[in-house]
Amino acid sequence: MRTREAGDAEEPNEPFRAIFDSALDAMLLADDAGRYVDANPAALALLDLTLEQLRRTRVHDLSTLPAEVVDGAWAAFLRDGKQEGEFELRRSDGQVVVVEFRAVARVLPSRHLSVLRDVTARRQAEATREQLAKVEAEHTALEKRLAIADRMASVGTLAAGVAHEINNPLAAVIGNLEYLAREVAKAKHAAPGSMPSDFDEPLSDARGAADRIREVVRDLKLFSRPDEERRGLIDVRRAIESSLRMAWNEIRHRARLVKDYGPTPPAYGNDARLGQVFLNLVVNAAHAIPEGDAESNEIRITTRTDDGGGAVIEVRDSGSGIADDDLPRVFEPFFTTKEIGAGTGLGLSICQRIVHELGGSIGVESQLGHGTLFRVLLPPPPADAQIAEVAPIPARALARRGLVLVVDDEPMVVNAILRSLGDVHDVKAVSRASDALRRIDSGERYDVIVCDLMMPQMTGMDLHEELSSRAPDQADRMIFMTGGAFTARARKFLDTVTNQRLEKPFDSIHFRALIDDRVR
Repeated sequence: MRTREAGDAEEPNEPFRAIFDSALDAMLLADDAGRYVDANPAALALLDLTLEQLRRTRVHDLSTLPAEVVDGAWAAFLRDGKQEGEFELRRSDGQVVVVEFRAVARVLPSRHLSVLRDVTARRQAEATREQLAKVEAEHTALEKRLAIADRMASVGTLAAGVAHEINNPLAAVIGNLEYLAREVAKAKHAAPGSMPSDFDEPLSDARGAADRIREVVRDLKLFSRPDEERRGLIDVRRAIESSLRMAWNEIRHRARLVKDYGPTPPAYGNDARLGQVFLNLVVNAAHAIPEGDAESNEIRITTRTDDGGGAVIEVRDSGSGIADDDLPRVFEPFFTTKEIGAGTGLGLSICQRIVHELGGSIGVESQLGHGTLFRVLLPPPPADAQIAEVAPIPARALARRGLVLVVDDEPMVVNAILRSLGDVHDVKAVSRASDALRRIDSGERYDVIVCDLMMPQMTGMDLHEELSSRAPDQADRMIFMTGGAFTARARKFLDTVTNQRLEKPFDSIHFRALIDDRVR
């Protein structure tokens, strides 16, 4: 310790000096003006300074902060008597280290003690841990996304097989319903009053329900392979009304239904798929409201035209609402707030995809305990858009009856086709592709061969391959029916051949039009 000179402030006494010099933490003494007057060996090592160099240094010289900021903090410290915290300290070699400090004013007359501890390594370790935690969180999120992708891939793989099993009997259901509707119409035309007038609505609703089932199956297949579909102008209000009829049993025990319809332009797309969006939103609104107090709750359907000439459809409910944390995720595939077994988490994701394919958007507003609003925005239709409904075939427009061969291992499908075509064409049917091949090898020739793509033993693809070499003209006459091309070979085949194809279940109007065109 240097000898005190005249005018020096009181120096540390011997016990204090011993503690001061032997401390592992850096200790510094500064005067009222913020000039350093003393330091222990740990402090000089931390700062990479000699004691003489330190005595030419002020408090603000060691900080990376502006001098005026440090001087202001020093004045506050002298006023308050204590201070602690953390700051970046600049060593004499320019290296910046992070230090924790605790300062006590006036440990001696006009002497103020600061104790510093280098925590650079600790802060770097903490930053590394935080970074690792962030990486781990991102990895976990990625794993979740990959898990969702894997589940979606699994759904895509299974969907085509499930679709094949559902679409075959569904084709028979739709075909027979259309046959019944046609026969009822004929009977009413031939003998007015012979058929009850209330047959029309049940038949129409049954056909609509069957069409909805078809679209649900197609929705699952969206996760693996998009389907082409008929598009045209859609009456938005009629699509909503159809969906409300389907959902009425879900609504009536839970809420009053309020229709606030304003004028809207037609939408452009597939009417059944847009109806699926409205049906899903309405059913979700109903499920958000407990049963038993319908008069106290409301589901309101609002339509209007936006400033851009597009259609706006809103579905608002007075139900339980959606939590803020869940709101950003409602359109994620497989995300659901319903109880296990009460929902798949696919409905809103499918709605979003359908609306986006129509060129529109769908959004949600909700407050927990105060209900939810879903808003669908659809763009104006193209100027050259055609109506989605296909006009019926003119009566007896055919030049002749054609000879049609049906190859399908599902008797229900075959019977539906026979009923659909039997009054305008001569139809023969076989349940195996090998039987069709024998008929053609024996010399029979057909205007149209309607053949299922996937069958046991010999597939429609195998039949096409054989006919391409044995009877090319008959191979060209093939139309393929598919309830779901669920193999790589089938997909590649359909992408390669130019033959027309029908997706089961098909409606009789389009089916008959296609057959008639081939016969011509």
